[in-house]
Amino acid sequence: MEIKDTYKTIDTPGEEALFKDKNSKFFGYTFPITTEEEAKHIIADLKKKHHAARHWCYAWKIGTESATYRINDDGEPSNSAGQPIYGQILSFDVTNILIVVVRYFGGVKLGVGGLINAYRTAAQLALETSDIVEKTINIDFVLIFEYKDMNKVMRIIKEHNLKITKQDHELNCKIHISVRKKFADKIKDVFSPLYGIEIRKTQD
Repeated sequence: MEIKDTYKTIDTPGEEALFKDKNSKFFGYTFPITTEEEAKHIIADLKKKHHAARHWCYAWKIGTESATYRINDDGEPSNSAGQPIYGQILSFDVTNILIVVVRYFGGVKLGVGGLINAYRTAAQLALETSDIVEKTINIDFVLIFEYKDMNKVMRIIKEHNLKITKQDHELNCKIHISVRKKFADKIKDVFSPLYGIEIRKTQD
C-alpha cells in the first residue's frame, strides 16, 4: 500500500477576499499556523483591525496525520459560519491553516441559508487567492557515532541525498537528518546494521 506522505498547506497569508450580500460585507483571510496559540493572536489582531465589524468567524485545522480542528460561529446562528468555513478547508484539502471571515452587518438579515452561503463563499474566495503548496511529511532521526565513522556516515547521507537539519560534534558526533516518511524505514535499515553507529527517531 502506498504511504500518503504529502499534505497541502500555505506558507504565507493569502490576500484579503471580499464577498458582499445585501449590504453585508464578508472579508475572508487565510493564515498559515501550526499552533492554536498562533490562531488566537491572529484573530485578536484582526479584531483590532476590524474593530467596527459585527462578527469574526473562523475555522482552523492543524496537523498532518492526526489533525485537530476548531470552528467558531462568533454569535452567528449555530453552524451557519464556522462549519461552512471549515467545509472549504476540507474541500481544498489543506491543513495547518486558519481561515477568518469578518462580517460587517449591512442592515438586512440574510437568514441561515444566506449566511451559510456567504461564509462559505468568502472562505472559498480567500483560499482561491492563497498560494497552496504541497509538502512532504518527514520523520526526523538522529545519528550517533564516533568521529572515526564520520566519512562512512557522510557517504551514506550523500548517496541517499538526505537532508541534514543539525550537527553536533562534541563528545560523540550527532547528525540530525530529516527523511521523507515513505523512505524512513529504508534509511533506518541502511544505518542500523553498521557497527558503532546508532540511529533513532528524535521524537523517541
